Amino acid sequence: MTEPTTGHARWGMVLLLAATATAAYLCRVNISVAGALVMQEYGLTQVQMGRVFSAFLLGYTLFMLPGGLLADTWGARRTLAVLAWGWVAVTVLQAGVVSGTGGGGSALTVLAMLMGLRFVMGVLASPTYPAAVQGVARWVPASAHGLANGLVIGSVGLGSAIAPPFITAVMVPWGWRTAMVASALPAFLIAIVWLFVREPGPSPARIAREVIRPARAEHESHAQVVTRLLRVPGFVLLTLSYTLQGYVGYIFIFWFYLYLVQVRHFTLVQSAAISSLPWVLSTVSIPLGGVISDRLVRGRLGLIWGRRLVPIVGMGGAGVFISIGAHTTSAWVAALSLAVATALVLSVEGPFWSTVAGIAGSRSGTGGAIMNTGCNLGGLISPMLTPILGEIFGWEPALHVAAGLSVLAAVAWFWISPADAASSAR
Repeated sequence: MTEPTTGHARWGMVLLLAATATAAYLCRVNISVAGALVMQEYGLTQVQMGRVFSAFLLGYTLFMLPGGLLADTWGARRTLAVLAWGWVAVTVLQAGVVSGTGGGGSALTVLAMLMGLRFVMGVLASPTYPAAVQGVARWVPASAHGLANGLVIGSVGLGSAIAPPFITAVMVPWGWRTAMVASALPAFLIAIVWLFVREPGPSPARIAREVIRPARAEHESHAQVVTRLLRVPGFVLLTLSYTLQGYVGYIFIFWFYLYLVQVRHFTLVQSAAISSLPWVLSTVSIPLGGVISDRLVRGRLGLIWGRRLVPIVGMGGAGVFISIGAHTTSAWVAALSLAVATALVLSVEGPFWSTVAGIAGSRSGTGGAIMNTGCNLGGLISPMLTPILGEIFGWEPALHVAAGLSVLAAVAWFWISPADAASSAR
């Protein structure tokens, strides 16, 4: 094993981070595709399935900050190398334990087992993105953070694009349990790859910066780091905006496939193909949002508006398209509008994670964990609340609520000042 030192090798590490996050994401969203057959087999309701989805987010959210602290302590390579084996084990158990009921387990028994395993999966997945942003902040020059973080967070789009057709292709002939096991194979391969990779040292620019101006966070306790970050107004607003973005984004992550099947009445095969569209678009929109943000920062707009513009346009536009998709009577127009909305709401990932890296500096894992905790608090609520709103008021008002929150997330960026936040962190 050799330590990567060249620029090409460092970007190779970024691509490995992206591949790791994609494999993790398959283990995250597999249940949302298999959920249609799980609900049918065991008679689970939409509300009960929402609890399964939210069990993951509960573990993910509660352990996000500890996961970020772990990433800052262990580093990206060691953290992700260990966790990948856990993703594989829990995914296989989700299929194996439930199948152990012989198909005769009660709905409540199946519900309890799935909720417990999804909670554990959430715990194991929580350090993924904090570890990734810690690696990016350490290995990549700040001027390229938007692109690097966009590539890593692009796993949201890529993993979600791959999951419906891949899992459905296995699920239709061989059943949802086999499909769940198959979804763990990429994580298994990634776990093996990490055994042969060594984490590189900091980028030359970061070494020079820390020699000239030592990072204060290196000498702080975990509690002091968290307290300092929460005193930065831009960081608090950033976390609030990401919380609202999380509420909106997780609706599409967990409910879009089932919405197409149960509300818009597409077939399972049609829904698998259509539900891949927003994630295919997102594989382009997420890194593109980072690239555009980097260029705007280096151009006439400068740091503040260069980071602000993409989130304002992306989340504001997403709110418009969500309302169009909710209101239309055409199932195809709804599907296309919501696909565009998903791509827009996820196009903002690069600016969010680049800004938090600037705020937190060498403690990017901790800063990213706090921000992502907010995102997943929003995501914890939306999978449970959305079907409840749908049952009481209908799916159109439920989606209009999401549209309004997306616009509020965009508005918050008018008061986020990455320049002030970055200077406060030094």
